[in-house]
Amino acid sequence: MLEIKNLSVSTQDKILLDNINISIKRGARHLLMGHNGSGKTTLVQTIAGNPEYKITSGQIIFNNIDITNETPTKRALLGIFLGAQNVPEIPGLTVMSFLKHTMSAHANFNTGHDLPMGEFLEKLESVREQLNIPRDWMNRSINVGFSGGERKKLMLLRLVLTQPKLAILDEPDSGADAATQQQIADIMHEMKKTTFIFISHQPQFTKLVQPTNTTTLEHGKIK
Repeated sequence: MLEIKNLSVSTQDKILLDNINISIKRGARHLLMGHNGSGKTTLVQTIAGNPEYKITSGQIIFNNIDITNETPTKRALLGIFLGAQNVPEIPGLTVMSFLKHTMSAHANFNTGHDLPMGEFLEKLESVREQLNIPRDWMNRSINVGFSGGERKKLMLLRLVLTQPKLAILDEPDSGADAATQQQIADIMHEMKKTTFIFISHQPQFTKLVQPTNTTTLEHGKIK
């Protein structure tokens, strides 16, 4: 699913990742471990295409496509999902509008056709009920006034709706209570067609997810 070959990354002339080689198997639940500052978040942000991180050498091959120089938008449309650790608040943009634009963009990219509103609402209602998310959240601004755990629930809603090929979750357990952590782990097990890369510092959450593979980073290198 994902091949990272001899990848080195820097920002402001500081080397953050040095010659990283990782192979992520299709259907894996791949755990990235390491102390704070080891390069985990840099790696996942680079995979997602964050332009703040400059690739100085190496390649990122996703689903047999070289995405090393692709935009974040193109990577997302190809099926890469990022559940970031720090998410922005977007006043004035409702959860429903954001999700509709997201789903429509994916539908248009994959089929060449727009997503009918009725089909979107049917999918949204089904997943919202599955995740036990209050209906009134749909009319609230993105992440404004949401707790850490509620933001994780919104991330789950977007994840289940879009059904990505690769889901990158940066500390999805952070700020989430035990019930939400269990729900996240359950979803990761249920989404058989999605490959997961996740970062966690909590052994209890890792135990719930049961990672199939583990890579440990230290000072920007694979330990």
